[in-house]
Parts: sequence; C-alpha cells; structure tokens
Amino acid sequence: MNVALICIGLLGLLLFVLGLMVSMSRTRSEVIIGHSADPTDGLHKLIRAHGNTAEFTAALALLIWIVGSLDPSTWGYIFMIGATVSRYLIVIGILMSTTLARPQPLRVVGALGTYGFGIALSISLIVQAL
Repeated sequence: MNVALICIGLLGLLLFVLGLMVSMSRTRSEVIIGHSADPTDGLHKLIRAHGNTAEFTAALALLIWIVGSLDPSTWGYIFMIGATVSRYLIVIGILMSTTLARPQPLRVVGALGTYGFGIALSISLIVQAL
C-alpha cells in the first residue's frame, strides 16, 4: 500500500467532488456566477470549501509525493495522513457550520492541522536534502 498515493488520491477526490457539488448547486439555484455574501448560504459555503481546498491541495500533494518517494520514516507517514485528514476536517467544518461568520471547531482543527502538517512536510524535505 502506498500511503503517499492514497493521500494524494484522496486530496484530488476532495477537490473534484467539491467542484462538482458547486456546479450542481449553481445549476439548482440558477446562480451561474458569483454567490450571496450571506455566510449561511449553502452555495457560499460550498464555494468557500472548494476554494480553500484548491488553495492548499496542489502544494500538499507535491509535498506528499516527494516525501513519499524518499522512503519516509513513521513521522513522514504521520505528516502525510495528518495533512490529508486535516483537509477533510476543514471541509466538513465549513459545510456543517450554520454560518461562516463564526468559527466552527472542525474547521479550526482542520486549518491548524493543514498549517502544522504542511510545515512539517516542508521541514522534512529540507532535512532529507541536508
């Protein structure tokens, strides 16, 4: 089992499923471009979840790919899995929140995890290079 490829696949799946959900929501609501500024609006939350995922997925996928190709230690696997789980948590937190105007615990944990595991993956690459 290749943990890195599974994590990358899960990140890609998250990005494209969210994109599909945004398109389907736009079709249902007949909103072709833009969205309501209302932080409780479902389309607004979907677009934010998709946009936030798109902002981080490429960099995380690249880091995971490279760390995974370098015969990672147990820590490397923890960082890869942690980053992937964090991305799912933030999306669940965004979509489950009643409003984006207030913090939601899963969203906060997912954001902190994304930063922490992303930094850890980056540092592990630097250490591997030295």
